[in-house]
Order: sequence, then structure tokens, then C-alpha cells
Amino acid sequence: MNNRIITISREFGSGGRTIGKEVAKELGIPCYDSQIIAEIAEKSGFAPDYVEKTGENSSGGFLSLLSGRAFGPNNGDYLWQVQCKIIVKLAEEGPCVIVGRCADYVLRGKADCLKVFIHADLAYRADRIVKVYGEKDESPEQRIKDKDRRRAAYHRFYTDMKWGRAENYDVTLNSGTLGIDKCVRIIKELY
Repeated sequence: MNNRIITISREFGSGGRTIGKEVAKELGIPCYDSQIIAEIAEKSGFAPDYVEKTGENSSGGFLSLLSGRAFGPNNGDYLWQVQCKIIVKLAEEGPCVIVGRCADYVLRGKADCLKVFIHADLAYRADRIVKVYGEKDESPEQRIKDKDRRRAAYHRFYTDMKWGRAENYDVTLNSGTLGIDKCVRIIKELY
């Protein structure tokens, strides 16, 4: 596969999705994010909400043994397989940006990838999620910790790699320090 792919992993609230969409727009290539969830739902027969929720929850650990994981693959494993096929297909179709979904891992050895991780400090992300997603009953800091914990566990379970570790990416960018626009420019230049 000769297509150049940008994969963006990100901490919740860091602006990774926004950065990915803007990079794709400036490069004139597609950005895949929620479209992957819709396609997984279509191919698997599961509801998009279920696909999204399952994609954020790790299938590993003691609780998975109690829920039947010890007896074979579960829905999460099936959705992982469907997701991997979709990500590879999108990368084969042409250059693109893929946000999340462990695309950096899925495409290892299959595509020419620029693997990016976007992060920022907790205060920046808390402020940003309130502005972007609004207030909730739960504090923004707690929402961030919960979402990041689920992403890290999911990533670890399916990839056996530690999510957010610099050595797993080509570049890590602090959007809180650099700003969204500068992150976009840096990624575009590295592409």
C-alpha cells in the first residue's frame, strides 16, 4: 500500500479530532472518525451507539472472565475485527487521516503512516470540553479521567501497547502549549 496515512491518537479534550479534520481539509484528503463507527455498525448489524460504547471499553481484566470472555470471543472482539478490516480498506483507498480506533496499530506494516499523539494538560482539556461539549453533572476533570482510562485500557487490550507512550508514535504534540492551529501546521509539514 503506497498511500500516506496520518493516524491521530489523542487524549480526551486535547482537540485531536479537530486537528485531524483540519489537517485533512488543508491537505485535501478525507478524515475518518465517526464515519468508521457508522460503517462498523452497518457491517456488523449493531447499533452505532453500541459500537461506540463497546469501542471505548476494554474487554480485558477480571470482569471479562466473569462475563464469559474465558469461553471465547465476545461482541467487542467481533467489532474489533470488523474495525480492522474497515481501517485497512480506507487506507487502501487513498491518503487519509484516521482519528482514533487504534489505527496506528492496525496499519503497522501495512501502510506508510505518520503516527501522531495529541495531548494537553488537564486544565486545558477540562476548559476545552466544557466549551465544546457543555456542562454535565460530572466534573470535566472526572469525565476526562474516565474517558482516557477507557481509551488506554481498550488500546492496551487490543494492541498490547501502552497508549500515549511517546515511543509508539512518530510525534507527540501538546495542543495546550502549541495551540490547535500550530499542531495542524506541524502535522501538515511532516506529511
